[in-house]
Amino acid sequence: MDDFIAQIYRGTTVYGVLHVKPMLVLESGSAEIRPVKSVPAHFTPVFRATPEEVRTIFAAEGKETYEIGASVDDEKIKINLDLERFVERSSAIFGRSGTGKTFLALPLLADIVRQSIASTLIFDMHNDYGYTLKGDRQKFKGLKQLGSIASRVVVVTLDEESSRTRQAGYEFALQIAFAHIEPEDLQMLQNVLALSDVQVNALYTLHRKFPKTWVQKLLSDEVDDEIQALLDGNKLTESTYFAMQRKLSRLLNFKFLRPQTTENFADRILAHLTRGDSVVVEFGRYGNDLPAYVFVANYITRRIHAMYVQMKERAEGGGGEEPRKLVIAIEESHKFLAPEVAQFTIFGNIARELRKYNVTLLIIDQRPSQIDAEVMSQIGTRITCALSDERDISAVFTGMSGAQQLRSVLASLDSKQQALIMGHAVPMPVVVKTREYGQEAYQYFAGDLQPAVERYATNSRKLGRNDDDGLVP
Repeated sequence: MDDFIAQIYRGTTVYGVLHVKPMLVLESGSAEIRPVKSVPAHFTPVFRATPEEVRTIFAAEGKETYEIGASVDDEKIKINLDLERFVERSSAIFGRSGTGKTFLALPLLADIVRQSIASTLIFDMHNDYGYTLKGDRQKFKGLKQLGSIASRVVVVTLDEESSRTRQAGYEFALQIAFAHIEPEDLQMLQNVLALSDVQVNALYTLHRKFPKTWVQKLLSDEVDDEIQALLDGNKLTESTYFAMQRKLSRLLNFKFLRPQTTENFADRILAHLTRGDSVVVEFGRYGNDLPAYVFVANYITRRIHAMYVQMKERAEGGGGEEPRKLVIAIEESHKFLAPEVAQFTIFGNIARELRKYNVTLLIIDQRPSQIDAEVMSQIGTRITCALSDERDISAVFTGMSGAQQLRSVLASLDSKQQALIMGHAVPMPVVVKTREYGQEAYQYFAGDLQPAVERYATNSRKLGRNDDDGLVP
């Protein structure tokens, strides 16, 4: 076919149909971006957006934005997240295994720390955030090795032997005393350890009877006279007690659980967070032990949330300062937010409360379909890498408008360095080629932002921290 015939056919006999959905209005000469409330008239000219227009829509580089990547069509067009809006509500990073969720989460959390937007508490299941991030072929710097924020990051370990073997330094080893454990801390293990409802109720019975020694009695090899009196008086049945004891005996393998400790380490973590530090809890070899991960994450979060509620209420009554914003990053989130447990867990409460008490979640997970639908509907910003399961793809769009059109976009993502971002921190859904984490990122974090340093130092002084502590940069 010659060029002349091709020009005749093109646009008449052979043509394509393009579906366009207007989302935002940016008036000429104005920086105000508004949602679309009407459709353009017929024959309205269509133009490709210029880099300047895209930059205006997705927030130009600034002290409260984070450059998460670039447009997949033009790498010169940078896409930024509004960090202030990102931490206002709970958010999520989804993607199947191997899509680089940690490589997305680590620099994002680092910039939240760098700009002093919020404190972060990271439950580091696989020891990837503190000192070293393990890649497929090489190791990368963790938060503690990023120059500008290193002094504001506190690494806590559950496994001192693992930390020494990996040559990963830490501020202190986390220990939990038996006397500090409450029934609610163990209730989260109900599904993990197959505890029945009767056995869970028995935990509360023991706690009421022996508030300080109930765990030590439960894990003891011998049944003392006080426990025997409960059994003889039919306050507990022997079958329930011994079945519960057998299932919970796994706790004896956790060396971080002690009959006594020198201090309440949950209070120590809270003190760091309220001063403006961020805390990484490394699990060492316990990261492969799901009951240990679920127990510790629940134990610490319950106490921190309770303190934040008290601080917020005192501030509202004029009796203190507003608590600093806190983002809690947690992997394997579906274990805490599954439909059967989400309404009872502290993590479900935090997700539903939005920013009521200045605490939000960063959910990092590969199975969004296993997270409670009500919790999913409350997630503000969703960063989604490639997913293969149809149920997971459907779950990502829970509570989102335009899901049908976006499903095909998500299904077409590359398995590496591409993500669909939608929700509270971006003005409209967008697909990005995510930034590589390496030398360029190290240089970015080498310098500090003076306003952030000032905010951090001011906050530390308000809470009684001195430069002599050696922790204020």
